[in-house]
Amino acid sequence: MTPPTIRLRDNGPLVIQGPVTIVDAEGNAFEVPGDKPLIALCRCGQSGRKPFCDGSHRDCGFRAEQRARRDH
Repeated sequence: MTPPTIRLRDNGPLVIQGPVTIVDAEGNAFEVPGDKPLIALCRCGQSGRKPFCDGSHRDCGFRAEQRARRDH
C-alpha cells in the first residue's frame, strides 16, 4: 500500500492523499469518507468544520508559502 502524501497548498490547507485516520486529542476518530481521494485539513484556524478545511482561508487573509529546505 502506498503511504499517504501530505501537500501544503500555498495560502491554503494541508491536502492529504491516501488512506488516513484522523483522531482527536482523546483518540476519537473523525469520520473520513472512504470514497474521497483527497482530504483538506485547515491551517488558518478559521474553518467552521475543523479540523477540515471549509475555504475560510480565502476570506481571512491567511498567508503561508513554506518550502522544503534543500540541503546540498
